[in-house]
Amino acid sequence: MDNLRRFTAAAVQAAPVYLDPAATVDKAVALIAEAAGNGAELVVFPEVFVPGYPYWNWTMNPVQGSPWFERLQRASVEVPGPHVDTLRAAARQHGVTVVIGVNERVPYSLGVLYNTLLTIAPDGELLGVHRKLVPTWAEKLTWTGGDGSSLRVHSTPVGPLGVLACGENTNTLARFALLAQGELIHASCYIALPVAPADYDMADAIAVRTAAHSFEGKVFSVVACSTVSPEIVDALAGDDEELRKQFTRPRSALSGIFGPDGRPVSDPLVDDEGIVYGEIDLARCIQPKQMHDIVGHYNRFDVFRLEVDNRPRPPVTFTVPPAPAPAPAPPTTATTTSEEDA
Repeated sequence: MDNLRRFTAAAVQAAPVYLDPAATVDKAVALIAEAAGNGAELVVFPEVFVPGYPYWNWTMNPVQGSPWFERLQRASVEVPGPHVDTLRAAARQHGVTVVIGVNERVPYSLGVLYNTLLTIAPDGELLGVHRKLVPTWAEKLTWTGGDGSSLRVHSTPVGPLGVLACGENTNTLARFALLAQGELIHASCYIALPVAPADYDMADAIAVRTAAHSFEGKVFSVVACSTVSPEIVDALAGDDEELRKQFTRPRSALSGIFGPDGRPVSDPLVDDEGIVYGEIDLARCIQPKQMHDIVGHYNRFDVFRLEVDNRPRPPVTFTVPPAPAPAPAPPTTATTTSEEDA
C-alpha cells in the first residue's frame, strides 16, 4: 500500500485560442508551467482544448456548418505530431502528468476527426490516446466514434489514472470498465455548453456526474471544463443578438476535484477561467471500499458480467500481407570483342 500517493491535482478551466492549434498549445504549455509552479503533479485540461469545440453543430444546419468543419479539420492535430511533441516536452520539463483533449485528424481520411484525450507521463511518454466512444447528439456531425482499445487505466507516478470525455461520464459500462481495472483517479474532461436546451444546467450536470462516479467507485475525480471566450462568441454569433445571449449564458462550465465520498475537496470554479487545485490522498479510498466495492465484494459476478472488446478497429485489415516487391535485377556489364580476339 506504499504506492497510495498524496499529491496536488490541478483542473484547468480555460478557453482555447479558437481554431489556432499552435497558439492554443502555447497557452496550454503556460498553464502547465503555472500549475506545476503551484505544486500540482497532475494537470487536467478540458475536452478538445486544442483547438476548440464545434459549437456550430448546435447553432447551424449541416450545410451552414460544413465550411466550419473544414476549418476544424485543417486546424486539428496529428497524433503523434509536432503539437503533441510540444505538450510532451512541457510535461517532461515540469515533471507532471498531463491529460488534455485534442481534435485528432488521421492520415487515411479527410472526413474523420476524433475527440481524443491524451495522457502524458512526467517523462514525456505518451501513455494513452483515448478516442471518445460515442459523440454526443449534435457532435455526430463532426466526430467519428473510437473503439475499445483505448479504454484503459494507466499506471502513473500519481496512481492508476483513467480518462473519459464529457458525455462518456454518463456511460455506466465505460466507467465500470475503468473502475474494474483498478482506477483510483478519474479525469473527466468537458466543454462549456451554453447552447444546450434552456432547462439544462451544465454546471449542475457536470457536478452530478462527477460526484456519482467518485461515490460509486470510491475514487477521486478531476474534472476540467472549457470556457467560451469573447473571441468564440464573435466568431460564431456575429451580429445575432439571440445567439450572443445564448453563448454568454451563465452556469455553462464547472471544474474541480471531487473525493471518494462524492464531495468536492475544494470549491469548484464555475464559468470563469482559472485553475482549481485540490489535495488527493489515495488512502482515503480504502475505508469507503469496505462499504461499497462495486468491482469487488459488493457485486455478483456470478450474475453480472461485462465483456469489453478492446481490439483496435482500423478501416481495413489485410488477411494476407501484400507480397514484397521483386528485387531489382543486378546491373549488366556490356562486353566487346576485339578484332584480335576474333
